[in-house]
Amino acid sequence: MNGDFTHYDLGQQPKGSTVIVMLQGNSANVRLLDGPNFSSFRNGRPHRYVGGLAKRSPVNLGVPSSGHWHLVVDLMGLGGSVRSSVRIEPPPPQPLPPIREAGRPVSPLGRIVENVDAISPEAEKAYDVFVSHASEDKDGFVRDLALALRRRGLEVWYDEFALRVGDSLRRKIDAGVLSSRFGVVVLSPSFFAKNWPQYELDGLVTREMGGDGQIILPIWHNVSQAEVANYSPALADKVALNSGDADVEEIASEIAEVVAAPD
Repeated sequence: MNGDFTHYDLGQQPKGSTVIVMLQGNSANVRLLDGPNFSSFRNGRPHRYVGGLAKRSPVNLGVPSSGHWHLVVDLMGLGGSVRSSVRIEPPPPQPLPPIREAGRPVSPLGRIVENVDAISPEAEKAYDVFVSHASEDKDGFVRDLALALRRRGLEVWYDEFALRVGDSLRRKIDAGVLSSRFGVVVLSPSFFAKNWPQYELDGLVTREMGGDGQIILPIWHNVSQAEVANYSPALADKVALNSGDADVEEIASEIAEVVAAPD
């Protein structure tokens, strides 16, 4: 690493590209920044970025909007040394909608598409989906799901994308719940045991009960129907996807289909 940080000028990148960072050595801060925020970073001013402290490699960062992007790998506040390399995967081509033949079974969330009530008629929401989950489920499922949703062109409220050091957690979560069209809720044993995920779910339920329509899209992750029913009979009655029956890409495609359905 030369100087205080290693800089990669990524050039023009379309929304939905994935920046893949390989690290060897120490943990490091990995930051994906647009032009103005890179200038602020370089000059020691406050800045916004996608990423954070990386303890594992590779690090996958979704490009949130089309434009000129920069990547910075630094050890500020950390000891040791690190070597890095970067490659970029373009956005996946958008598949044509599947043809539903007579007699062909409809996927679970496909049934929701046919029954989605009108979303609140207020101003357009800033995010397509709010991802509610327990932190224990990030590795191996939730983080990959959030990135897969981004690659499908969705605006995703996910804590690793939205939260910065010093933010008010409650206010950020409240704003995310209120400004998202749908809530993707990853139900798991860890979810049932944690307070913050239940706080998020309470907010989404309040919106449904207040007339926003069917906005909760549940995913069962390492839980049975009996466990969900024991936690909430109302949730157990909702059509859900199951991480044991479909992989992350399949689940992301199902959710994207629901979000794209006309109100």
